[in-house]
Amino acid sequence: MLVILSGVAGAGKDTIKKELIKRLSVVDTLPSFTDRPQRPGDVPGKTYNFVSKEEFERMINDGELYEYNIHHNHYYGTSKKLLNEKINSGKVIVKDIEVNGTENLVKILKDEIKVVTIFLRVEKEELKRRLEHRVDKPDSQEVQLRLDRFDYEESKIDMYDYVIKNDDLEKTYQIIRTIIEYECKKNRQ
Repeated sequence: MLVILSGVAGAGKDTIKKELIKRLSVVDTLPSFTDRPQRPGDVPGKTYNFVSKEEFERMINDGELYEYNIHHNHYYGTSKKLLNEKINSGKVIVKDIEVNGTENLVKILKDEIKVVTIFLRVEKEELKRRLEHRVDKPDSQEVQLRLDRFDYEESKIDMYDYVIKNDDLEKTYQIIRTIIEYECKKNRQ
């Protein structure tokens, strides 16, 4: 089963994903490929698979990606090979991805595997506060770029199975854990 976490940049997708992996042995992750520069705290192969723009474009041309998109001026994409390997491991794969990537993956995979989509919501003012206090310290132009995308991302929430207001880490974790348990049980029936 593939669980997709989406939401605007700063909504807490990565934090929730880390908690799920840490606390649920059945959960694993699938990092996207990207050509964006590595940031402090990034671990290649864990947070993202970092490649050059040229390598990413080669992957596109060779059909190695289920989906890809340009997001905040950088390529992001999902490897066919890595996703298939992870799904075949029998674990629940949790992937954080933006709304266009979610839409593409659901279209492509819906008949092959169980895909559960979750959108994490956060108030715009809270989002601005989170972005300004991130460890990687985006500049004001980067913060504005992400805030400008807020309404677009929010306009896509109807395509998600679940929408959760992420204002409390433990509460959000518990809700998503319950969703995963429910969907796994439903998938086995």
